[in-house]
Amino acid sequence: MPTQLMTDGIVQILIFVALTLLIAVATFWKVRHSRPTHDGSGKDVFLAGGGLSWLFVAGSITLTNLSTDQLVGMNGNQMLLLAWWEIAGFFGLLILAYVFVPLYYRNRCTTVTELLERRYGGTSIRTLISGLFLFGNIVIYLPAALYSGGLFMQSLFGGTTSVMLFATGLALISAAYTMLGGLRAVAVMDTFSGIGVLGLALLIVFLSLAAVDFDIVSEVPVERLTMIGGDDSPIPWHTLLTGMLFIQIFYWSTNQNITQKAMAAPTVEEARKGVLAAAAIRILIVPPIVVIPGVVAYKLFGDVGDAAYGKLVAEVLPSWLSGAFAAMVAAAVITTFSAVLNSTVALYSVDFHDKFIGKVTNHWRLGAVVSMVVTIIAILLVPVFQNADSIINLLQQLNGLFSMPILSAFIVGLLFRNVGAWAAIFGVAWGFGVYALYTFVWQPSGLITLHYIHFMVIVLVSSVIAALVFNRVALSRRAEYIGFRDLRAPAT
Repeated sequence: MPTQLMTDGIVQILIFVALTLLIAVATFWKVRHSRPTHDGSGKDVFLAGGGLSWLFVAGSITLTNLSTDQLVGMNGNQMLLLAWWEIAGFFGLLILAYVFVPLYYRNRCTTVTELLERRYGGTSIRTLISGLFLFGNIVIYLPAALYSGGLFMQSLFGGTTSVMLFATGLALISAAYTMLGGLRAVAVMDTFSGIGVLGLALLIVFLSLAAVDFDIVSEVPVERLTMIGGDDSPIPWHTLLTGMLFIQIFYWSTNQNITQKAMAAPTVEEARKGVLAAAAIRILIVPPIVVIPGVVAYKLFGDVGDAAYGKLVAEVLPSWLSGAFAAMVAAAVITTFSAVLNSTVALYSVDFHDKFIGKVTNHWRLGAVVSMVVTIIAILLVPVFQNADSIINLLQQLNGLFSMPILSAFIVGLLFRNVGAWAAIFGVAWGFGVYALYTFVWQPSGLITLHYIHFMVIVLVSSVIAALVFNRVALSRRAEYIGFRDLRAPAT
């Protein structure tokens, strides 16, 4: 028996290594034979030379979002209710496709912050928002992706290897993709590995249901099966009517990590086709793979939290297929980390280095240096997330520090004219401060018990009002409401 376990483990690891190498070889072969330019420009490195077809736009958007944050974090809640994040994401992608994609192409943006600079006629708001994105990527998104990926690998391969060792390996491979291939390599790898990830994830759903005779109702508490969340649940039903949609608009339409992929197609039409394909995947495939295995794991193992998905995969898959799935999940982590890292480098290079240090003549060279520095910081921050009760709930709550204040700047800039950049900055600072007080003072002390998704609406509305009041009182400028006129104008 020990000999058989050792043989299975060796087979599992060999398949994992072989598939990981196969994806890498296929990716760089495709990139090498499809690169129209290699001139070191921002468009070359950060927008794939504007050459991504709709298929790669869809694949990159899907896999940038779908990583172990979702597979591990959402299944770690072990309840069906978390599917609402993905269902609501469908509507966020529709808004990206029909509202924001034309805006970004019309303004020829490399970063979403360029749109803000053009709307407000000043660089200060662009610098602030870019700085917030950079902080969020480096301190939250990147280390969280490494932690959840490392935790899954540890659960799948056994608990003797530390999460940090797995996380470090994933980080170094991810950095190599960003440094050597830019967004084009990330998008191609996203698409290749995405087919495997989604296919095997659906297989996990089927095998996990088969393991409990397709019965997830008996012996599972009703609160883990309902889609109507109570007041003490992660997603109370009434939050779907308030802050949920605004969270999705921010994430899918104004977040550099996602929108950068949509800006890398040759035309608006091609970009929109890719975004709509990603939306179809989001509503048809993603919800079951991020919640059903978690509920089955509850029935099999009890309340095991974020370890649920890895334990279930190890239980229901044969060893050789576990190795294949580990390779696909590793690819998902690597592509998510690479995509966010590429966006981070883009924000720093275009919004900071170019403006305040000196003109960048070769973004490949600068990107390599920035990628290594950011990767090291992300690795060092991994232990911070090991104390979280739920990685996905922690991420969603921390996102409120940035999401609604940043979205307020886009709302004011797009729906009003004659608003100064410093008014938008005041609105962002107001929202950040109010949400920080709520998160770290008012909610812990019991002074305000409102759910954080509800409170995000208060933050958003008050930030917009604060910006308009500051614009009138401090800057002596009268904002002109223009509504959706500019949003409906055709892209050029």
